[in-house]
Amino acid sequence: MLLAADEGDITTIIGGIAPDWGPFGSLGNEAKVMIEVVMAIAILLCLGIAIWGAAKQRIGATALRDTFSAEQGKGLIIAGLTGVFIIGSLGTLFTIVYGMAV
Repeated sequence: MLLAADEGDITTIIGGIAPDWGPFGSLGNEAKVMIEVVMAIAILLCLGIAIWGAAKQRIGATALRDTFSAEQGKGLIIAGLTGVFIIGSLGTLFTIVYGMAV
């Protein structure tokens, strides 16, 4: 009987999925952690902006009947979610661009 999961472990699987930091591969672990923390904080700020925009849109559209506030809320939602997408895909973009350059 041959078992497919006989060799390797979970780090082999995760290591194959995770990007390899591309041009930043020579950075130390502390620098990588700092970059990850900065990116996590930026994502949280963008999500906060999107939530603030949703609240502003909801309050402006229903309670105050203020169309300007509702439009500002839509803009904040779009900006926040776009920021989350861009920051979340930076690692992949750097890896693709670095791979194309090499």
